[in-house]
Amino acid sequence: MKTASLIFLAGSLIALPALAQERVWRCGNEYTNNATIAQQKGCKVMEGGNVTVVQGTKSSGGGSASSGGSSAARAPAGSPRVEGVDQRARDGEARSVLESELKKAEARQAELQKEYNNGEPEKQGSEGRNYQKYLDRVAEMKAELARNESDIAGIRREIGRLPNKQQPQ
Repeated sequence: MKTASLIFLAGSLIALPALAQERVWRCGNEYTNNATIAQQKGCKVMEGGNVTVVQGTKSSGGGSASSGGSSAARAPAGSPRVEGVDQRARDGEARSVLESELKKAEARQAELQKEYNNGEPEKQGSEGRNYQKYLDRVAEMKAELARNESDIAGIRREIGRLPNKQQPQ
């Protein structure tokens, strides 16, 4: 019973791709599976290989974002609209959170640099007898400094992406 159903299953899986494929015509940079449109446009049949079509978004036809007078990114269709006051409040809250994180990261960077001591930190415990252990710790400190510096740069980029603070009216 099991072997019969496995054979049937294997046979049906092999037949599925053949049934799912239709003829595809190429009309310049466009593809179609509609025979009448292909004949009207004089398209050529695509032979061999499958065609995968990914739907793109159509531009609004206005050129660059700066030509519309607004450099802000547009929300996707169907997303809820946020009033200007609410959006400014969210941006202000995001800015304050990011500035707080920036202060913490900068304080941590100063602490790490002080401890690193220009690549010559104080030896601890058994590091006096085991120089390789000391070198490993120095390398780890250097890597942590670099990671923290990268974090600071990322936070600054995020703050730069936020709209400028506007004075209340």
